[in-house]
Amino acid sequence: MKKEKILVVGSGAREHAICRSIFKSNRPKELFCIGSNKNPGIMSICTGFHIDNINDPKTVMGFVQEVKCTTVVIGPENPLSKGVADVLNKHGVNVIGPKKNLAQIETSKSFTRDLLNEFEIPGAPKYQTFDSMTGVKEFLDVLGKNFVVKYDGLAGGKGVKVSGDHLHSHKDAVAYCQELISAGACFVIEEKFFGEEFSLMSFCDGNELKHMPTVQDHKRAYEGDTGPNTGGMGTYSDTNHSLPFLNDKEIEEAKIINQKTSEALKSRFGEGYKGILYGGFMATSSGVKLIEYNARLGDPEAMNVLSILKTDIIDIFDAIGEGRLEELNVSFENKATVCKYAVPKGYPDNPLKGEKIDITSVSNADSLFFASVDIIDGNLFEAGSRSIAVVGIADSINKAEQIAEKEISQIKGPLFYRKDIGTDELVGKRIEHMDSLR
Repeated sequence: MKKEKILVVGSGAREHAICRSIFKSNRPKELFCIGSNKNPGIMSICTGFHIDNINDPKTVMGFVQEVKCTTVVIGPENPLSKGVADVLNKHGVNVIGPKKNLAQIETSKSFTRDLLNEFEIPGAPKYQTFDSMTGVKEFLDVLGKNFVVKYDGLAGGKGVKVSGDHLHSHKDAVAYCQELISAGACFVIEEKFFGEEFSLMSFCDGNELKHMPTVQDHKRAYEGDTGPNTGGMGTYSDTNHSLPFLNDKEIEEAKIINQKTSEALKSRFGEGYKGILYGGFMATSSGVKLIEYNARLGDPEAMNVLSILKTDIIDIFDAIGEGRLEELNVSFENKATVCKYAVPKGYPDNPLKGEKIDITSVSNADSLFFASVDIIDGNLFEAGSRSIAVVGIADSINKAEQIAEKEISQIKGPLFYRKDIGTDELVGKRIEHMDSLR
């Protein structure tokens, strides 16, 4: 069998998870990475590691040609928004990640809402898009107390402000909208949903979808779901690939929305969506609603699902490129996973940077996924964002949480993490909340 040369674009914890899955493949391969920072986990398993501008299509293409890669996996959203996939596709490279026009499913909130509306895809909220203050107050009056304001672009999961949590009056909302307009931005105002959030990611080959286990992310920085929004403080998934607060009908509704969205994109652009379609959903009293789409694997969700992926990931990449996912049995272990992120003190608003991190007491190095860290003289230092993710895998969420907790507590340095993610108490609250809504 011919040795495949695979390039992963990006150097965070999500990309570490992707690289580890490729490294574990039984297929003959050489693994390369182009990233924006050194990642010790990726560097230890790569043939070649290159630091450069991952958002520049010419730079990435140049590296692909230099090492003669046949498959490229794009981890973060920014390279997708800059058309990296478009340039690679033109040169016959198998790209796991959509072209720029298809990536609008993530890069433009208004595009996504309009698409769902046009193709009558279920799960959409009442919404309006604005590029001025005209009509803002009137639409807020229509929605009343329950509204969300979303910056219409990429904001690393931090461009959303929700009534009751971040905005406590229409006056607060108008002030935030004015702030966005002053910065030259467009925004979407939509109705606020009530329920429990979950992520459903799907491999897509342009026609067929293969769904991954559902995962629940925790955006808030502090325990008890308090504090500012972050890129994600941690996640959990259950042995049955559902979540304890979801029923089969809700899972099916989410799968249908992903499928219909994939079909709508193909109808709109005349070509299929290839890569990962990540639906951020909310289970509500009136069914499953779509909060937003991402055009790549989630971070931290990637660590949960890829850690239990049974099917060879290179087989999946080849099937995506060749449009034959339908033929492939994509399966996952029946294990629960809990992921917790260790982040610098002060994160997300004023994170420490340049402080030393010590992982020598961690007993299972394979449970670690490196994110925003620097390596100097063999030592690890905080680089200003989420530092290290730890994943526990077991036969129950409770046991997986205990494993993750044991390992993350051994990471030394000026860091903090959410101890409550995956605990019986937190999961129980989620179940009670959904029971009260149904």
